[in-house]
Amino acid sequence: MSIDRHQAVGAYRRWVPTDFDPQPQPEPQRQPPSKPQPEAAAPKPEPVVEAAAEVEEPAEPPVKLPTAADIEQIHEEARKSGYDAGYEEATARGRMEAMRLFGLVEDMDKALAELDASIAGSVLELAIEIARQLVRKELASQPESALAVVREALQQMPQSHAMVHLHPEDAALVREYLGEQMAHVGHRIIEDDQISRGGCLLEAAGSRLDATLETRWRRIVANLGSDSEWRGDEE
Repeated sequence: MSIDRHQAVGAYRRWVPTDFDPQPQPEPQRQPPSKPQPEAAAPKPEPVVEAAAEVEEPAEPPVKLPTAADIEQIHEEARKSGYDAGYEEATARGRMEAMRLFGLVEDMDKALAELDASIAGSVLELAIEIARQLVRKELASQPESALAVVREALQQMPQSHAMVHLHPEDAALVREYLGEQMAHVGHRIIEDDQISRGGCLLEAAGSRLDATLETRWRRIVANLGSDSEWRGDEE
């Protein structure tokens, strides 16, 4: 077996001869006991940094598709909501239209009432004017109508010795037809141009009976709701 150089160096030591006269070795000097050194404080343990726990994100809920019942319910709720909203709107609009219509009807009633009053007034004035013309025509065509007025006035005032005021033309007519009869009871005929034709004024014993045409006309039209005066001067 062959041994290389490196193995031979490691396998053999150099021989040193033994010293038969050893030199005395000096005693080692005693060292004073050293003071006990304070034990070094144990190093503080380094804080253990724990790895941050990974936050798990919540899993998304699975998508739930609506069923036929859900869709029908959605449609029903939408229909009901639309119906309620439309009902409220229609009701409010109906109230506004009703109030507007009520106002129009009320205004129309007022207008018709005013029109009725106006028409009634116009018709009344027309009727009074027609009656006035008829009276004039009657007095002009039948002057003897004054005799009936005098007879009726004397019946309402039965006292004797009455003074009968008449229009001069009527006075002449009364003397012709009633003169003797009136003279028998003491009545006197007085011509008065302030008295209109067709009327008379009686005075007896402090009493007075106004049967003039103006007074009788005023009483008649007052019952009709008018205050129209007699206008005897107009033709």
